[in-house]
Amino acid sequence: MIATSTPETSPSWIRTTLAGAGLAIVTLATVGLTGTPAADAAAAERAMPTVILEHGAFADASSWTGVVKRLRHDGYPVIAAANPLRSPASDAAHLRGLVESVRGPVVLVGHSYGGSVISTAADGDDQVKALVYIAAFAPDTGESAADLAARFPGSTLSETLEPVPFTLPDGTSGTDLYIDQDKFRRQFAADVPATITKVMAAAQRPVTAAALEEKATKAAWKTIPSWTLITTRDRNIPAAAQRFMARRARSHAVEVDASHAVSVSRPDTVTRLIEQAANATVR
Repeated sequence: MIATSTPETSPSWIRTTLAGAGLAIVTLATVGLTGTPAADAAAAERAMPTVILEHGAFADASSWTGVVKRLRHDGYPVIAAANPLRSPASDAAHLRGLVESVRGPVVLVGHSYGGSVISTAADGDDQVKALVYIAAFAPDTGESAADLAARFPGSTLSETLEPVPFTLPDGTSGTDLYIDQDKFRRQFAADVPATITKVMAAAQRPVTAAALEEKATKAAWKTIPSWTLITTRDRNIPAAAQRFMARRARSHAVEVDASHAVSVSRPDTVTRLIEQAANATVR
């Protein structure tokens, strides 16, 4: 069932995604005597899952800043991961290493292309208790981000992309994709102030074209409970595509009148959904 969330402030895909995040932060438990308030607080904190945030294409970890602040305020240990944006398989291996470094339960959150990454990384991992998709891809095996974006009309991403060829030291080559900085705000973050989007556009992390075409080999949402935030003003991943993926995964879905950069424009809404997932699956 899809619910609707109201906007918090006033007031985009053909082959891309985004996501973002802040700094890796670990919360330490307070040490106290058994039966004391300090001991009770420490026990409660240890029971809280670590939330790992995986940004997507055209973003970086700082896109999670508002979410990190709110989760930390509510007592959650948080890590805003750095996504290499090279391929779903290799990026998932990178993320799995991070998950394995954490003690206790984990809630994985993916934005945009980051959804493809968490869907692979969490497969078969009992440590991951919930998946949260924020304006994200949740591909089935054999599907790519590009496949899903092309299945539904509405994305204008391809019209804004600037390809930049690269060659690695071993001689292999590829193409990085950026969003034209002059088109970044309208495409990616129309409900974020221009003073902020100018910085986001300049600092955007590119994704390889091959990453958006790579077929998924795992689909952790088939076995792990999931929550989905659908962004109805998204120019990267059409809302219809997000709804399709959420229904297929039997995900707990909420809709919000927001752009693709919802973690920046609506951090309260994003945080609430993450905490719902944590409360339902860990406590």
